[in-house]
Amino acid sequence: MNFNYFSYLCFTWAAVGIITRILMITLGDKWNKWEMEHAYSENKPMWVNIVAGFGIIVVVVTWIQVFRLDVDYSWIIAVITTLSLIKISALIFNYAKFREFASKTLHDKSKLLRLNISVFAASVIFIALGLFLYS
Repeated sequence: MNFNYFSYLCFTWAAVGIITRILMITLGDKWNKWEMEHAYSENKPMWVNIVAGFGIIVVVVTWIQVFRLDVDYSWIIAVITTLSLIKISALIFNYAKFREFASKTLHDKSKLLRLNISVFAASVIFIALGLFLYS
């Protein structure tokens, strides 16, 4: 198999999704406390702007690769990556509302279960894309 930028991007998204779900499930309330007190503290941490900037760079580089590399269906992962700008813009421009949303989700078992299942399913799809579509 020949892996390329798009397959590695898929594997990275999948790894982040699976690892964070495992941590959320195994740590439970400890994860929730850490996330709300440290990762998404009341005052927007500096990491938010750094990661947001990195996310924007990934989107730009991904679209450049769509036109630079000859990989069929590369636009699919580019569109999915572009959709991450929704979360990035919420983090940058509406941090308080995003933090409120995160808190509500973490403390509502039904919402948290739906989130975890969705992210895990998306991760499996990303692995499949990386293995079968982009390699």
